[in-house]
Amino acid sequence: MASLVFRLATLAQLAYWALLFRKLAFYRQVKPPVEEKKEAQPPVSVVICAKNEEANIQQYLSHFLNQKYRSFEVVVVNDGSTDNTWSRLLEFQKKYSNLVPVNVPFATPPGKKTALSLGIAHAAHDLLLLSDADCRPSSPFWIEKMQQSLPEEKQIALGFSPYEKEQGFLNLFIRFEAVYTAVQYVSFALAGFPYMGVGRNLMYRKSVFTANNGFSGHHHLASGDDDLFVNAVACKDNTAAVLEPDTFVYTKPKRTWSGYYYQKTRHFSTGAHYQRLHKLLLGGLALSHFVHYLALGLLLCAPWERQNAFIWFMARMLVVAGLYFKILKRLKHQDLWPWIPLLDALIPIYYLIFAPNIFFGKNRTWKQ
Repeated sequence: MASLVFRLATLAQLAYWALLFRKLAFYRQVKPPVEEKKEAQPPVSVVICAKNEEANIQQYLSHFLNQKYRSFEVVVVNDGSTDNTWSRLLEFQKKYSNLVPVNVPFATPPGKKTALSLGIAHAAHDLLLLSDADCRPSSPFWIEKMQQSLPEEKQIALGFSPYEKEQGFLNLFIRFEAVYTAVQYVSFALAGFPYMGVGRNLMYRKSVFTANNGFSGHHHLASGDDDLFVNAVACKDNTAAVLEPDTFVYTKPKRTWSGYYYQKTRHFSTGAHYQRLHKLLLGGLALSHFVHYLALGLLLCAPWERQNAFIWFMARMLVVAGLYFKILKRLKHQDLWPWIPLLDALIPIYYLIFAPNIFFGKNRTWKQ
């Protein structure tokens, strides 16, 4: 029985990787002609929410304000900060005319949806490009490349937001988990099933936000300003994925396991509100991954099953490692590749720890 379950789980895993995730590994993004690049630069509003981000504003805001783009503004919402975030924004405004600071001096409901909605309301342009105060674009061409990926027939562009590289195994796992998340949401989008985006690097049209009543469908939840909004409005025809290195937006990683745990419980708590099809596909992926390793452990304890179990395990690992080689090269994370066997085996434990939050997670605030 364990042998049959192991083979079925392994086949399901191979189907996800060979049919879905290979789309990211072999994706070729179409670049617009040079003449279109010069002429088609509609104005863009970058929207950032900041809550007690004085140090990050000082360190990162200039990366947004100094973008090489014809016409753009950076709307920064000070979401009831108790430090000197607002003073820092006013100092930057003296130097940068394209900075639009918005002050929210009162306490807002848990999460950043209220602040983000106010920022979008103050945005002067239809094209919105979202990020966070603790992030930095990888190049001064971030706005340009993101805008180019959103032709008139598209409404949403999903970008990649990796974590800064630091020392230690926690950082290694955090960066891998961000890549694995991107493997899922980008591949699903390329297959015609977009289900989420990352608010640190997400573009959509203000008209789409307004037409769908913003975050009203899930405003009672602290999280979901990025993934639940995309889950509700994205479809095969209106969504694009952006994978050029110039569009990556790097962010600060957590430096303690407890901080990472609280961050991920907040993220996982939104999964229960995804569309049913998305929950089935993601649940099947997680379950087959978990069962693959659980059954493998059981079969390795039975001498007569070890050889066949090892062959099936290696067949899957060769496919996974081969596709990861191309994916990590595309996402500029080649240093993770030697660790793939270990990191892939840790994902079921990751699911075991965080999956209960899908059903029982608390409505945490966005700064936890």
